[in-house]
Amino acid sequence: MLIACVLVYMAATVAVGIYASSRVKDSKDFMVAGRSLPLYMNFACVFATWFGAETVLSVSARFAHKGMGFVSGDPFGASMCLLLVAFFFARTFYRLELLTIGDYYHLRYGKFVEVITSLGIASSYLGWTSAQLSALGLVINVLFPGMSLNTSILIGASIVTVYTLFGGMWSVALTDVIQTAAIVIGLIIVALLLGYQAGGIDVVMAAAQKEGKLNLFPHVTASAWMIFIGEFITMSLGSIPQQDVFQRVTSAKNERTAFIGTMMGGLFYFGFAFVPMFIAFSATVIDPAYNTLFQSEDSREVQKILPALILAKTPIWCQVLFFGAVLSAILSTASGTLLAPASVITENVLQPFIKHFKDRTKLWLLRIVLILVSIVSTTISVNSQLPMYEMVESGYKVTLVVAFVPLLCGIYWKRATTQGAVFSILLAVPVWLGAEFLCSEDSPELWRNVPAQLYGLAASFAGMFLGSSMPNWIKHTQPDPIELAKNRGVSMGH
Repeated sequence: MLIACVLVYMAATVAVGIYASSRVKDSKDFMVAGRSLPLYMNFACVFATWFGAETVLSVSARFAHKGMGFVSGDPFGASMCLLLVAFFFARTFYRLELLTIGDYYHLRYGKFVEVITSLGIASSYLGWTSAQLSALGLVINVLFPGMSLNTSILIGASIVTVYTLFGGMWSVALTDVIQTAAIVIGLIIVALLLGYQAGGIDVVMAAAQKEGKLNLFPHVTASAWMIFIGEFITMSLGSIPQQDVFQRVTSAKNERTAFIGTMMGGLFYFGFAFVPMFIAFSATVIDPAYNTLFQSEDSREVQKILPALILAKTPIWCQVLFFGAVLSAILSTASGTLLAPASVITENVLQPFIKHFKDRTKLWLLRIVLILVSIVSTTISVNSQLPMYEMVESGYKVTLVVAFVPLLCGIYWKRATTQGAVFSILLAVPVWLGAEFLCSEDSPELWRNVPAQLYGLAASFAGMFLGSSMPNWIKHTQPDPIELAKNRGVSMGH
């Protein structure tokens, strides 16, 4: 029955994606759903931005193993990102009526900065997308143990690619509404059931308190504090200049919806992300034998705690709810992480070098690039040994170093120049990469405990201020947003 329900659910998801293709008339529909999503759909899309495989399987297991102080990046940094976007970036994004976040860099700084930042943004998605595909493969592998993990990943990647390929942002939006409902209902019921099996919610919470899992600041070493701070800053700031966040903001039907939907999505994500943490820790209370997974040489084994518990300790109806919720979380995030880099590469890397780019041509090119992104991400997923949490965080280091400072200063510092943005990137990247070789969390020297990406971030600010304060040798005349859209074959308005 469980396998039959999963197969029906997957088939229904693909069907929704194919139905969404009927709403795609041009690239604007494909990338931002025609800027027409009502509040409930916009909220569901924003929530689904972060609530993916790493939240359900990896972050929850990390909490059960090490405690609250070791999940500063997600959910704390991730939800902070959405709140910062809502209050400080959403209105700017929406008013400019651009299709991608790369368009902003073109508008503010010119083609060179647009291409470089867009390449950085697109590359940052490879780790995140690979994490989702790994999780999808893991779930399929658990349900079909006779199938190899790599085969399971390939099948899962094919499913996500197909339904995103047809409907673009419309398929993401329509499936996110269904999947968000499945996630919330399914995980709440599972949490209540497992809490009961563990002796009650109060028993689980008391055990977590006793073991120090609820201490947000349990660190006693400088190295641990640096990791805590580094993960929080990387997720909260490095994930702001991301195309999937931009797409969800600008796909709203109006500016007010964009602000409220993003804010509500961030707040709801922060609260609901603790549900899978509760479920994971309940597993160790119900059966302490699950703690042995934490000792495995393969760090990915920890992620099997929840699927193994659900299959071993719960009735079939609970298994259906759990795996339905997990698949929903994975599919909703994976589709967005495929669409985002495809949009940026097409719009901001390829299109600036091709004149007379017709919209129909762009639509086909978007789909071709999406397939290529899927192939690369699947290849990484099959060969990577990293747990999902680390795969996701590694991607945001790129955008933190390359794209955050030009975006922030471009909006809030009038003196920021194209020269400053170029200096920011050219100084930050070598400093960051050099620090990756020098820094180590195990070093007794404090300066080497600082995460390498924070040195890159500091260098990015220094480059921006230095370049913008010097005599301006790199000139850039800002184009009109409407003219930019016209040149790229995009109709403005709603």
